[in-house]
Amino acid sequence: MTAERVESIKDSFCKALDAAVWSDAPYRHCFLSEVLPQDILSDVQSLTFPTPDLGGVSGARELHNDQRHYFNAATINTFPFVADISAALQSSDVAKAVAEAFDAEIDGTFLRVEYAQDVTGFWLQPHTDIGVKRFTMLIYISDGPDHDMLGTDIYADKDTWAKRTPFSPNIAMAFKPGDNTWHGFEPREINGVRKSLILNYVTTDWRDREQLAFPDQLVRAA
Repeated sequence: MTAERVESIKDSFCKALDAAVWSDAPYRHCFLSEVLPQDILSDVQSLTFPTPDLGGVSGARELHNDQRHYFNAATINTFPFVADISAALQSSDVAKAVAEAFDAEIDGTFLRVEYAQDVTGFWLQPHTDIGVKRFTMLIYISDGPDHDMLGTDIYADKDTWAKRTPFSPNIAMAFKPGDNTWHGFEPREINGVRKSLILNYVTTDWRDREQLAFPDQLVRAA
């Protein structure tokens, strides 16, 4: 981990948050650009784990927990850039910026970052993220053919599709989970692998501590 790269990531993230474009329909959320420094984005794009074998089953990520990947102790110790990203997102500077922008209770949470790799056959039923997740940001990473059509689907309610987010490397959609923050992924062809980072700050009730970046260290937003 290098202090200079950590500071660069913090600066890029906070600038993106300051320049975020907000929407209140169908619930309050925002879109961010240039979330990560370009060199860090390139590192993340190069990160490859075995793609999931869905076996014809999808609708919730939890159905394939044994094939999911996280910025946890193992990846932090293996990839220096993962350590840099994790340290930046764990920092009080970033946590405070998120807490203020979203009026979210980030102080005293844990950092959880999933490296998602989605292939044809993947879909997500509409869900809200309410509960132990205090904040959600979906950072899009891949730039394969037709990946601009692979944005997150946003719903007015569980059964009413509202719109689809843009999908392009280094842009993101973020929101504070609530009982109306319906989102998912409608079934469609995925050319190659759809890659994204799923950033959450989760409460101490989170059970799967092996998914966390720093399971023994609380995030401080003060």
